[in-house]
Amino acid sequence: MPTGLAYLIVVLVWASTPLAIKWSAEAGAPVGSVMLRMGLALAAGALILLLLRRAPRLDRKALTSYAAAVPGVFGAMALSYHASQFLPSGMLSVMFGMAPLISGLILQALPGATRLKRWHWIGCALGVAGLAVVFADSLTLGGHQQLTALIMMLAAVTLFSASGIAVQRVAAGLQPLTQTVGALAMSMPCFLVIWLASGEPLWVPLTHRGLWAVLYLALFGSLIGFLCYYLILSRLHAATVALVTLITPILAMTLGMLLNQESPSLSMLLGAVLILVALGAYLFGDRLAKRSAQRLSSQQDDAPSDGHPIEKH
Repeated sequence: MPTGLAYLIVVLVWASTPLAIKWSAEAGAPVGSVMLRMGLALAAGALILLLLRRAPRLDRKALTSYAAAVPGVFGAMALSYHASQFLPSGMLSVMFGMAPLISGLILQALPGATRLKRWHWIGCALGVAGLAVVFADSLTLGGHQQLTALIMMLAAVTLFSASGIAVQRVAAGLQPLTQTVGALAMSMPCFLVIWLASGEPLWVPLTHRGLWAVLYLALFGSLIGFLCYYLILSRLHAATVALVTLITPILAMTLGMLLNQESPSLSMLLGAVLILVALGAYLFGDRLAKRSAQRLSSQQDDAPSDGHPIEKH
């Protein structure tokens, strides 16, 4: 697949996923909706592996890698689906955009990790400020359900980030499709248990657009989107890939307002802007600082030391 097409697919899928999550859970059965999505994705992924004649790896390292992915698949998704009932879809994307910041903070507590630099800490501070604005808005309006949903999303992103770090540290060398199918297979019993315990009906109530949203999420959100993401990750510079996390929240908020008549409060929008600025500072602050330093150094080298122009012979 061409790299440009894969990049476009990732941007579009990640931008539309929050709205699809909201639509799939709008009938009031978030656990059943996410379980159905993951079950369909697992079936589709297993079928693709069968057609490609790839046997799933079941050695200890592979099983450890699948297990490390479960908090990111089960924990993060279950919390996100619950939160989607009380938050604008764009805010789901903004919160997930904080994953690089949270990953960086988690890594500081682990041995052998690269220490955060000044721009990283500035980005983290701005991210906390953005969260504070969003949370304060919910408290002021008395939206206890919305506040709970925000806390759930923060927990979801933390689980997603920690799970990604754990999979990376296991380093099982699995192909993306094999890792995805294995993680889904290990997550399904967790989804089944929480579905049975939730009190939701033993069938999944879905609206018409909710059904299409589940099918879209199963095929694109859980399979094609991640496969394209791993593809561009292997071909492009990390900074280029990181732009996805800046682009998708803006598109997601726009889609929510256009297609779902969402109207985030002014404070929520301000908090979202602060979080996106924080993410930009975290991802690209060092690069901009280095370029500025190199430009300044180049100008100083070109300047004559005695105040007179340099004669060229």
